[in-house]
Amino acid sequence: MRLLITGICGFVGSSLANWFRERDPSCEIIGIENFVRPGSETNRTVLRSRGIRIQHGDVRNASDFESLPAVDWVVDAAANPSVLAGVDNRTSSRQVIEHNLYGTVNLLEYCKRVEAGLILLSTSRVYSIAALAALPLTKGNEAFEWDENAKPPVGASINGLTTKFSISPPISLYGSTKLASEALALEYHHSFSFPVWINRCGVIAGAGQFGTAEQGIFSYWIHAYAQKRPLKYIGFDGSGRQVRDALHPGDLAELIAQQMDSSDQSSATIFNVGGGSENALSLAQLTSWCAKRFGKHSIASDPAPRAFDVPWLVMDNRQTTSVFNWRPKRDLASILDEIATHAEQNSNWLDLSSP
Repeated sequence: MRLLITGICGFVGSSLANWFRERDPSCEIIGIENFVRPGSETNRTVLRSRGIRIQHGDVRNASDFESLPAVDWVVDAAANPSVLAGVDNRTSSRQVIEHNLYGTVNLLEYCKRVEAGLILLSTSRVYSIAALAALPLTKGNEAFEWDENAKPPVGASINGLTTKFSISPPISLYGSTKLASEALALEYHHSFSFPVWINRCGVIAGAGQFGTAEQGIFSYWIHAYAQKRPLKYIGFDGSGRQVRDALHPGDLAELIAQQMDSSDQSSATIFNVGGGSENALSLAQLTSWCAKRFGKHSIASDPAPRAFDVPWLVMDNRQTTSVFNWRPKRDLASILDEIATHAEQNSNWLDLSSP
């Protein structure tokens, strides 16, 4: 098999490349990377030493696909993945649209030309912010908890969100570009008959992630806590009760491999993929975990709300399990321990990967 991974030197792209190299040494892996993200250069040497070909290029440039060979499958791991992209004064709204939507158009044209299947890595942030803010939650001591006495909205339960949950705007520029990319991918699938699988991923977390608060909160929080850097609970009474779930990239890779091996394109092509309720944790709970590992550290508090933040976002994997008999194997404790060990061994990691 010949595999192309976009954004191959990012955390997700490099993790998938390494996983597929270990699974099948005969697999020819090609990657395209623009090296815009700080820290991405560090993965180039490791990947090349494992026989993985890396080509400097940008998915925004259609011409950068012209020199790529034909492949069997493409995994799209290239994106500006920050929910604050386009509004954080670091990137413009046009830039996030070029990265996340126009890049998808170029990728789909490439897939059409070479007749390659596509695995599109989308995001849990395609779901409606207003609907997420209105979830029936109660305030626990350290986390927002599901109110089982309230009537749940369509597509949500104590198990998390399903693909039937509301996608009504606003969902952020990041979320909207990924949602539009999903729609385009499905149109190309139906019009040009190449396979497409879409995975709406929760927070992907593991050792070596380039931690920033907006993109890899578990990794960022543990690295910053270990180095006793300033940390702050933002919004939601400044309590740190907001909850997310963690998914290890190795578990994502196992699902992708099954999707590639599936000869029968299911009528369902969009799946929620996350750590699930068993791998969910609030910031306050993560802080308590860090205190046991690294000792006490003071966390600041700012109750003022921040744009696009949500109180509780957990992915319900049951549809994915039903179709592929897949479920996360890495539990939350092992993911946090892996990140913490990396933080202990790489004290300068946040400096390496900060904008």
